[in-house]
Amino acid sequence: MTTHRHDSTAPHRHGRRAFLGLGVAAVPLAAQLPAPRPADRARVPRTAAQALRRLRTGNARYAESHARHPHEGRSRRRSVAVAQHPFAVVLGCIDSRVPPELVFDQGLGDLLVIRTAGHVLDEAVLGSVQYGVAELGVPLVVILGHERCGAVSAAVAQVRDGGQVSGHLAPVVDAIAPAARATRFGPGDWVDNAVKAHVDRVVAQVGADPALGPAVVVGARFDLDSGRVRFRRT
Repeated sequence: MTTHRHDSTAPHRHGRRAFLGLGVAAVPLAAQLPAPRPADRARVPRTAAQALRRLRTGNARYAESHARHPHEGRSRRRSVAVAQHPFAVVLGCIDSRVPPELVFDQGLGDLLVIRTAGHVLDEAVLGSVQYGVAELGVPLVVILGHERCGAVSAAVAQVRDGGQVSGHLAPVVDAIAPAARATRFGPGDWVDNAVKAHVDRVVAQVGADPALGPAVVVGARFDLDSGRVRFRRT
């Protein structure tokens, strides 16, 4: 498992002041809302290890067709209406076959989900991750790639054929191209190798951001056929 920890808090504080500079009191946004019921708060994983364990357990249920679909009832809806306390940030691909809440068998308020084509980063994505970590206290960030990713396939095709992608897709493919180039001559399936390499690259980029403080960042790959999520280097 690839993890990154950072002890520097200066950029963290600066980012928070900037985010709250629009006429809002200089306190965390989550603190401005009523606290959830003690019973709900007690069940929230407090550490990255606890959060990772819950994700693994939920994915096992999903893959085995024993999903519980937790936290979807009226009482949960009322609880999270006044405050949210997600236990993990998941940055994943927009692919319709990989919805994190279903893949990990979680419900309302459990996950803070960010999705872009090929889980590509930009400032808005990094700001969203920072919000989860700095404002909501999320201990774990998961970068979730998946089998047969169309964005990665496009990057592999560009590297192989030398063509160009037009319009707004160009920056997406360009961001994934380094992983495609790095895996071009490796054994096995080129696209799948590039998926894994791209996950590792994004983990490194997110983990190097000092704004994330002590959050743990891990990579994972979802298998479309089996429904299993396999965490990288675990």
